[in-house]
Amino acid sequence: MSEAPQPTTAAEKQSSARVLPALILAMLSYSVVQTAVVPILPSLARELDVSSSSVTWLMTANLLSAAVLTPLLGRFGDLRGRKPMLLISLAGLVAGSALAVSTHSFTWLVVARVLQGAAGGVMPLAISIVRDELPRQKVTGGVAAISASMGVGSGLGLVATGLLLEHWNYKSIFWMGLLFGLLAVALVAFRVPSDPVTDKDGGADPLGAITLAGWLSALLVAVSQGNHWGWTSTKTLGLFAVAAVVALIWGIVETKVSHPLVDMKMMSRPAVAFTNLSGLLIGFGMYGSFMVISNFAQTPEKITHYGFTATVLHAGVMLLPSAIGSMVAAPLGALLISRRGPKLPLVLGGVLGAVAMAYLALRHSHEADIYISSAIFGLGVGLAFSAMPAFINGAVPAEQSGIANGMNSVLRTVGGAIGTAVLAAILTGDTMKLPPQIPLALPTLDAYKHSFWTAAAVCIVAGAVPFLIRTVKPTVTVLGGSARQDSSPELAKTDA
Repeated sequence: MSEAPQPTTAAEKQSSARVLPALILAMLSYSVVQTAVVPILPSLARELDVSSSSVTWLMTANLLSAAVLTPLLGRFGDLRGRKPMLLISLAGLVAGSALAVSTHSFTWLVVARVLQGAAGGVMPLAISIVRDELPRQKVTGGVAAISASMGVGSGLGLVATGLLLEHWNYKSIFWMGLLFGLLAVALVAFRVPSDPVTDKDGGADPLGAITLAGWLSALLVAVSQGNHWGWTSTKTLGLFAVAAVVALIWGIVETKVSHPLVDMKMMSRPAVAFTNLSGLLIGFGMYGSFMVISNFAQTPEKITHYGFTATVLHAGVMLLPSAIGSMVAAPLGALLISRRGPKLPLVLGGVLGAVAMAYLALRHSHEADIYISSAIFGLGVGLAFSAMPAFINGAVPAEQSGIANGMNSVLRTVGGAIGTAVLAAILTGDTMKLPPQIPLALPTLDAYKHSFWTAAAVCIVAGAVPFLIRTVKPTVTVLGGSARQDSSPELAKTDA
C-alpha cells in the first residue's frame, strides 16, 4: 500500500524560498548575457571598426567557451561540490562583463565573451543543486523553473538590449551583465547551502577533457564561420573532418579510462540519448528563430515591401511574448510532468514550436503575427526545456546529474549554433536585386519563408523524438516493511 505524501515542513519551505530564487537569477543572468549582443552585432562592427565576418567571433567565442566549460564544470560539481563550481561559473560571467566594460579593443572583447561563456555551467549545476537541496515534491517545479528561465532570459535579453541602446551605448549591455552577475554571486553565496560531494571515488579525466574540447571547438568554429568561409572551403571541411576524428578518439578514450569525464554507457541510454537529440533540435529552432525573426522585423519595408522597419528595441519587444510564454511554461510543465510524466511536455514543446514557425511562414504581414508566433514558440520552448532534465535525472544516478545535464546543455548550444548558421545560409543564399545606390544585401521574402518552414520541420522532428523514449516509471522503495512509491519523475528511474 502506498504511503501518503508527507506535508512540506516549515524548514523545507524555507529551503525552497531561499535556494530557488538564487538559482533562477543565476540562470537568467547567463541567458540574458548570452543573447544580448545578437541584435547589435552590425552596430558593434561599425563601433569597433571590424568586418561583419570578424564581429561574429563575439558569438562564436561565447558558444565555444560555454560548450567546452559546461560539461567540465558539471563534472567537477559532481566531484567537488556544486556550489563552489556554480560560484566559479558566475565569477567568469562577472569577470568577462567587467573586462568588456573596461576595454575598447575588439580582441579583448572577444576574450571577455570567452570568460562570460563560463556561466554555461550554471544550468547543470543549478539543476543538480535543486535535486540535492529541495524537498522531493518541489524538485519537479524547481527544475522546470530553472530550465524555462533559459527561454525567459533570452527573450528579456533582446528587449533589454534595445532599451539600453535607445539611451546609452553598447557598453551599457555589459554593465547590465555585470550587475546581474554580481547580484547572482551574492545570492548564491549567502542563500545556497554547501552541498556534500556525491562522487568521492571519482577522478579527473584530462585526456577526455582535452579531446572533448577539441572536437567541440572544431565543430562550432566550422559551423559558426561556414557562411563567411564558404561551406565547401578547405578551412570549413577541414575543421569538420578534425571534429569527426577527434570525436571518435574522445569516444574511445571515455570507454577506456577508469574515471571518464562522460560515462558513455550513461550517454547511450535511450532516455539520455534521445533527450539530447531533442535538445539539439529545440536549440536549433530557438536560436535560429530568434535570429530570423529579429532580422525580419528590422527589414526596411519601403525597400523590400515586407518587414516592419523596426528598431532593435522594437524587434526585441516583438520577441518579448516568447519570454512570457516561457514563464507560463514553467509551472505548466511542472504540472504536466507530475501528472503525466515528461514525455507530454517535451512532445508539446516541439509541436508548438513547429506551429509557431509554420504560422509565420503563412502569415507575416502584421506585427500581431510576430507577437502571436513568438508567444506560442516561447511556450513550446519552455515546456521542452522543463521536460528534458526530468528525463535525464530519471535515467542517471545523482552523482552523474551534473555531467548528464551539462552535456544536454552543450547539445542545445551546438543545436543553436547549427540553427543560426543554417538559417543564415538560407537568407544569404537568396537576396534581392537592388539598385546600385542601395549598398545592402537583403533576403527575399521567399528566403524568410523557407527559413520559417525549415525551423518548423526541425521542431516537429523534435516533438516526435520523445516517442522513442520509454515511459518514466516511479521507483518503489521499502520503508519499515511497507512499499512507498516515489512520485517525483525527477528522481524516478526509466526502463532505458
